Amino acid sequence: MSQLSLRTLNRTYLERQLLLDRATRTPLETVGHLMGLQGQEPDAPYVGLWARLANFRHDGLTALLHDRSVVRAKLQRNTQHLVRAEDFRTLHPLLAPVLGKARQGAFGRAIHGLGTDELVRAGQELMSGDGLTRPQLGRALAARFPGRDSLALAYVVQSLVAHVHPPPSGVWGHRGATPVVLAEEWLGRPMAELPCIDEVILRYLAAYGPAGVMDIQAWCGLTRLRAVVDGMRSRLRVYHDSSGRELFDVPGAPLADPDRPAPVRFLPPFDNLVLSHADRTRVIDDEDRRRVITGSEVRPVFLVDGFVRGIWSWRDGTLEVTPFRPLAPDEAAEVREEAGALLGFLAGPGGAGTTGRRRAVPAAGGVLIG
Repeated sequence: MSQLSLRTLNRTYLERQLLLDRATRTPLETVGHLMGLQGQEPDAPYVGLWARLANFRHDGLTALLHDRSVVRAKLQRNTQHLVRAEDFRTLHPLLAPVLGKARQGAFGRAIHGLGTDELVRAGQELMSGDGLTRPQLGRALAARFPGRDSLALAYVVQSLVAHVHPPPSGVWGHRGATPVVLAEEWLGRPMAELPCIDEVILRYLAAYGPAGVMDIQAWCGLTRLRAVVDGMRSRLRVYHDSSGRELFDVPGAPLADPDRPAPVRFLPPFDNLVLSHADRTRVIDDEDRRRVITGSEVRPVFLVDGFVRGIWSWRDGTLEVTPFRPLAPDEAAEVREEAGALLGFLAGPGGAGTTGRRRAVPAAGGVLIG
């Protein structure tokens, strides 16, 4: 069983995340490969795809949301994700116990005495058809269950009933009340009856591996997966990291050259890259992790030589880059160039820089490196 160095893990992870070379895959193929994109912030998946794909345009994702090939919903870690419609049908039934436990735990007292079946029926009836916004759902439930807190009712029902947030939710630049509709009606198909966790784990490893059991659990929010992975050993490749921790991988999946150059990349808030492992040192050390993940916030980051090197923000036409440590002159030049290209993309549909990689010299004038 081979031991993998930190740089081998880093470069392999970046390659599987499509962050070494911008890929020529379609947006739909990429969302499927990654098993979803973090969508806590509506614009974040767009930036995540821009960082990974050559010639990505905003309408490449917006069209998928409108034609229902991709949906926005709470899934992994009970957070918003954009996933392929077909993957939602598998992932939601698999993660339903986690989703239900989280919401009912937070609002259990508020719904004491109400039966789960009664809440599910009410939610299905109210979300059927055109659906409702979250506040509308809460008020409608409060009318059915007088004396109950409308917010608590809405959140609990959403944890129990499979639903998605249709456009304009999740569309670039959109803010406002979040609509909710029944997933089965929106998708035109029922949820999968017997989700197979084995296949989900294999797909996770293909995009995030090699990884340990705790990493898999951190990604999906499920627990007690050790027995599942042990039962899959004959189908997996086994490695160890430098500390002796056991890592699993898809057989035949290549490992990247640890000496391969890694370009500067800018990633959005809550990006999958920094949230999909329990041990995240393959891309960010523990000290920097505390600067990026603060409470419920996960700040947008940029990578230099494959590792998180700082954070960035965008406001009033200026992209402000804040390194955690000083950049060498050649690093600063590469950061400024990539930041200029991102600034063009952030201008929005129809603005300069809506194709994947540009030198964007004029846009770079709006880049401030702190």
